[in-house]
Amino acid sequence: MNTIPLPDPGIPHPVAHAPYMTQLKSVVTRPNIIVGDFTYYSGTDFEAHVTHHYDFLGDRLIIGKFCQIAAGVEFVMNGANHLMDAATTYPFYVMGWDMAPPPLQRLPLKGDTVVGSDVWIGQNATILPGVHIGDGAIIGLNSTVASDIPAYAVAVGNPARVIRMRFDDELIALLERLRWWDRPIGEISALIPMLTDPDPDHLRCEIIKLLEN
Repeated sequence: MNTIPLPDPGIPHPVAHAPYMTQLKSVVTRPNIIVGDFTYYSGTDFEAHVTHHYDFLGDRLIIGKFCQIAAGVEFVMNGANHLMDAATTYPFYVMGWDMAPPPLQRLPLKGDTVVGSDVWIGQNATILPGVHIGDGAIIGLNSTVASDIPAYAVAVGNPARVIRMRFDDELIALLERLRWWDRPIGEISALIPMLTDPDPDHLRCEIIKLLEN
């Protein structure tokens, strides 16, 4: 019996006519950037768009599965933050002065930057340090995300603000329980008709059936 081969998250450029579409898990080299299967970036040299990411700070960029990251998206990490408890914010210790860096507890560190699964980040958006973006969220183009965005929210602007939720609370809770992106790829393929159905009531019923089995 002939079978159709399943997509491979290890192929850097899976779309023949769009070589700029890059599955990130196969190309990321920094150990402090963690990316899930099938997440792609519409551009080249993704790591050049993760800025101020210094090993001595220990912060990580964690991105889930099946995320869609448009061209020009920038992740600004904690190294961009300067001391704010003294007369000057100038980073002498970075710019060549013979002095030790300040202890980490003096720096305004905001922790890891975390993007959930199935998140769509629009073109030229900027994600600031320590932000958490929930599963299924949509970030509008040119937005600056300075605070956490809940799962399945649509957020736009500078600073980004939630303008609406994609679904009602019950359906969002069901989707978070389903976590379809964590299922085996064969199961995900079988779920595609349900996941692409525009009828939320039908989606709700199908998820309930799945969760009850």
